[in-house]
Amino acid sequence: MRKLPPLSLYLHIPWCVQKCPYCDFNSHALKGEVPHDDYVAHLLADLDADLPLTAGRTVETIFIGGGTPSLLSSEAMQNLLDGVRARLPLSADAEITMEANPGTVEADRFSGYQRAGVNRISIGVQSFSAEKLERLGRIHGPDEAKRAAHLATGLGLRSFNLDLMHGLPNQTLEQALDDLRQAIALNPPHLSWYQLTIEPNTLFASRTPVLPDDDALWDIFEQGDKLLTAAGYQQYETSAYAKPGYQCQHNLNYWRFGDYLGVGCGAHGKLTQPDGTILRTVKTKHPRGYMQGRYMDKQHEVDGKELPFEFFMNRFRLLEAAPREEFGIYTGLEESSIRAQLDEAIASEYLVETATHWQITEKGKLFLNSLLELFLAD
Repeated sequence: MRKLPPLSLYLHIPWCVQKCPYCDFNSHALKGEVPHDDYVAHLLADLDADLPLTAGRTVETIFIGGGTPSLLSSEAMQNLLDGVRARLPLSADAEITMEANPGTVEADRFSGYQRAGVNRISIGVQSFSAEKLERLGRIHGPDEAKRAAHLATGLGLRSFNLDLMHGLPNQTLEQALDDLRQAIALNPPHLSWYQLTIEPNTLFASRTPVLPDDDALWDIFEQGDKLLTAAGYQQYETSAYAKPGYQCQHNLNYWRFGDYLGVGCGAHGKLTQPDGTILRTVKTKHPRGYMQGRYMDKQHEVDGKELPFEFFMNRFRLLEAAPREEFGIYTGLEESSIRAQLDEAIASEYLVETATHWQITEKGKLFLNSLLELFLAD
């Protein structure tokens, strides 16, 4: 039986103090002041235009990303979230996450964000090494990162996350593990621990630093994973670890092939319509065009032949078993349409199938690209 998936809302704040050399997100170095009130007015107008696409559903989670959302004043954040609540039904226990840079997390300001409704923050620490932070173009130091984590603990938020990178330029195993130990000591309920990758159109792509080789990266991952597991964290996605009960609900909805409305510069959306069609939306990337009221850049209907790949590309990032019935519910396709590919995945020992679920195996995790390629449209 086809039903509409859970709905999340993503809000994008596009400015940073300066652009980091590894970053390929839609962020723009700030020239002058943040246009707090103007930008919030445009976000809400963009939301108004998209409301018909939400089919009246309740929003389960909100994620405010960037850029650096913590450059937005707490008053502007209050106006933004009040505006969202006035337009969309919000689940009573909605998780509302905001990304923040340690250098822009001020105590008085953060209690303002909390009053506005933010109940989870994601702090972009990346490393506790002053030298590595400088190499990554970060504008905060190790002490600010620790202060931000202590502040998040003291605020009594629902949860907070620390973002940490490994595989940094010239990073040794011991340096990577030392970063992880310092993060664990701060006791965040959630840790995103991901490998630095060189993305096209970044400064690092044009002047590539020396990164650890594959063997060194594997050692870092293997030993880091042991440290995290021993400290009570459970890996639930490729680069996400959480204490039991503290997984990021917003990201879980992405990976389970839920729907999300993308509002703000360059924001992406995926919205299932009552007739079963799935729309992908992309908003205007540059703040200049966006703030002239040109919100929608691209919108297209996902071809049914592409849905199996899209579904599994998200679903198999999660380590949990995938309920077989959700394939039909969320794609509108019969399982028989992918039976041959499933059988091949099972024969290759990438997947295990039970009467109710599919579970990716250790081999499947290692050969994830090969597994996903089975579901590519011809």
